[in-house]
Amino acid sequence: MIVVSVLIVVSFLTGFGCNTPQLRGKSYRQYKIAFTSIRDGNHEIYIMNADGSGLKNLTNNPGRDEEPHWSPDGRKIVFVSYRDEGGGIYVMNADGSEQKRLTNGRGHITETQWSPDGTRILFQSDISVAWRKLNCEIYVMNADGSGQKNLTNNPTCDYDAQWSPDGTKIAFESNRDGQQEIYVMNCDGSGVKNLTNNADEDVQSRWSPDGKKIAFASNRDGNGEIYVMNSDGSEQIRLTNDPVYDVEPRWSPDGRKIAFISSEDSYHKKSEICVINADGSGRKSLTNDCIAADPRWSPDGKKIVFVSYRPRLKILPHPETRTEIYVMNPDSAEKKQLTSSGRDWDPVWSPGPLPTK
Repeated sequence: MIVVSVLIVVSFLTGFGCNTPQLRGKSYRQYKIAFTSIRDGNHEIYIMNADGSGLKNLTNNPGRDEEPHWSPDGRKIVFVSYRDEGGGIYVMNADGSEQKRLTNGRGHITETQWSPDGTRILFQSDISVAWRKLNCEIYVMNADGSGQKNLTNNPTCDYDAQWSPDGTKIAFESNRDGQQEIYVMNCDGSGVKNLTNNADEDVQSRWSPDGKKIAFASNRDGNGEIYVMNSDGSEQIRLTNDPVYDVEPRWSPDGRKIAFISSEDSYHKKSEICVINADGSGRKSLTNDCIAADPRWSPDGKKIVFVSYRPRLKILPHPETRTEIYVMNPDSAEKKQLTSSGRDWDPVWSPGPLPTK
C-alpha cells in the first residue's frame, strides 16, 4: 500500500540529519517560506526569509494553527485553525494581520488550495473515527468564504484535490469505484471522469505546469513508482523502475523535471529526495545522507525546500520526532539548514517577493 501522508515518519537510522555545506547563490533570498511549527509549545504558522532569517510567528494564538498556503499574489495566507469550536479555515494578510474565519461547521477540514487566479479556495472536509476516514468531500468557496459548495457529494472518500493550471479542472483521488483512483472533474463538480481505471492504487496526482500532463504514484507494478499520463488519462507511462517505493511527485516550474521521494518501504523507513527528467531519464539522488520528505520547488526552479526527519515511528508532533527545514540546490545538491528547533515542517514558498501593500 502506498502511504500518502508525509506526517507518518519512520526510521531506525542513527544519523542526525543532512550535511549542510554553505549554500551558494542569492536569487532564492527574495522569496519567503511559511511553515508550521510547535517550537513554542503550540501549533503556529511562521514565516521566514528563504535563507532562514527574519523568523516571525504570524498566528500567535493558543489554538492549533497549521497548513499555510499562499495566495497567488502573495498577499494572503489561508490556513487551518482549531482556535474555535470545530475548527475551520482562516485567512490572514501575509504579515499575520486581519485573521478571519472563512468556514463554519463540524468535521476535519484540511488540504486547502487557492485557485490559480486567487478568487476561490478548494478544501476537504471529512468525518474520521480513530484515524479511519468514513467520508471525505471536496468543497470550493469564494476567497471571502462565501458560496461554499460540495463538489463531490459522494458517500466514499474524495480527497487531495488539485487545480489545473488554468483553473478549469480539478484532479482528485477517490475510492468510489472500490480502489484508489485518480479522477478529474470540471471546477463546478460536473464531468467526473476516472483517469486511471486500474485494479491497483493510483494516488498523488500533480498537474504539469502547462496542464497537459499529470504525474502520479501507483503500485500497479508491485511497488510504488512514478507515472505520467496525458491530462485526459491517455498514454500512462512509468517513469521510475526501482525496487523501493517512489512517491510524492512534484513538477519543476518549467515542467522539465520531477522531484519525488524514494523510500526503502511504504512507511518511509529510509527516504531520500530524487529528481528525474520529465521523460524518466537522468535520475539523480539529492539527499542520500538524510531522511527527507515534502520537496517543494521554488517558483524560479532554482531551489528545493524540504523537511528532514530524525525519527521514530511516530505521528507529528510526537516528542521523539525531530523535524527541520532545509533548502538545497537541485543541480549541485548543496544544502542549507533553515531551522533548528526540531519542531518545524510543512514549508511553502511564497509566489515571489512580497508586495509592500
